[in-house]
Amino acid sequence: MLKLSKQSSIAPIEPLWTVGAIFLRFNLYISRIIYNFAQPINNEDMYDQIREEIIYLMVYSAVTALNLVACCYLLFRRANAIVPSVTSPVRLRRWTAAFMGASTLSHLWFMPLIYLTDTEAIKTTYFVGTLLDLLTVFPLSIAILFTMLQDRRRPLWPIAVMMAPLVIGITVCIATSSDAFLPVIYTYYLLMIVGLVIYFVRATRQYGRWLRDNYADLEHKEVWQSLVVLAIILSGFCLYTFEIHDLFFKYAMQFNGIILVSFLVWRVESLSDLSINKPQSIITEREELAEDKIGPLLQRHCIETRLYLQYDLSVQQLCKAIGTNRNYLSQYFSRKGITYNAYINGLRIDYFISRYQQAVADRQQFTLKQLALDSGFRNYSTFSNAFKQRTGKSVTTWMQDYRGERAEG
Repeated sequence: MLKLSKQSSIAPIEPLWTVGAIFLRFNLYISRIIYNFAQPINNEDMYDQIREEIIYLMVYSAVTALNLVACCYLLFRRANAIVPSVTSPVRLRRWTAAFMGASTLSHLWFMPLIYLTDTEAIKTTYFVGTLLDLLTVFPLSIAILFTMLQDRRRPLWPIAVMMAPLVIGITVCIATSSDAFLPVIYTYYLLMIVGLVIYFVRATRQYGRWLRDNYADLEHKEVWQSLVVLAIILSGFCLYTFEIHDLFFKYAMQFNGIILVSFLVWRVESLSDLSINKPQSIITEREELAEDKIGPLLQRHCIETRLYLQYDLSVQQLCKAIGTNRNYLSQYFSRKGITYNAYINGLRIDYFISRYQQAVADRQQFTLKQLALDSGFRNYSTFSNAFKQRTGKSVTTWMQDYRGERAEG
């Protein structure tokens, strides 16, 4: 008899990726100020070198144009070109377009640095450009991250509160024409970044649990990929900060911009709009059902009818099928120590195993991919992960064990 292990209902620790890419962009804006004033570099010589670097000017212009094109694309194109089957969140699309527009303007208001020759003028231009970024680019980047997490609509006023000390600090630097306050600004900035990273890791884990409590299929819904590269990018940022040749640092910033634009457009167009079928606590016309009656109802209306094979089956649809309240169903799964996602995928894996065993017994021709699709999974990768969580073994290992047991029998 096949022994199955119960799938954990705890969401995995969410890795880190969009936060890193977006935060690095602003990290570079501020860190280059600190770097230029902390290192004994002749700014005039540096910008003389940049003015003679035609390739850099071309790259700078190309990145500016790329941001503008991405902004217009997200604003005016209604259908997705990258993942046509997905309807992306409208709010996320608009906030990302605003970020792209702000990034375009950021390139424009930093452009005078290329032509300035006076050290004080360069310093002032840096301060003014950074102040404008603090008012546009960075707040919009955080708004994008908030919007990606669709379990609830988060207020945006904390962004203004966080940014106020930085804005005040840079304004003081501009007014006094002094960089003496920069170490304090940089310290606060780093502490703020650490706080944001902690917040988003926790929020993304909470979002992952919410998804598993409400959706059977997580494809195009999870955003944990959006936080993976934080450690890598911030490590790279440190290398850039201590880089001796500032021209290389500026090239790195432009190529980072290309990666950021590409990633954000992909992320917007590959993330499903969950507000379309937002799970809610619903009560049907029938009387609310006690929790002890939910098990038999699931057996009758979900297992026996094989409702679990339906793609994108949400908890709201299951509640409607069995005629109960979402709160009761959630409490039922909580008592069982599983999530809704684990329950549905467990039934699908059981169905797959049954189909596989029957096909082997009848000597039928089949492919594992087709069996996985027939079992309610949209792709083999999702099936493979769910199978290992359910059985504790990979599909290949399980098949080898099953064939071995069958040969011995």
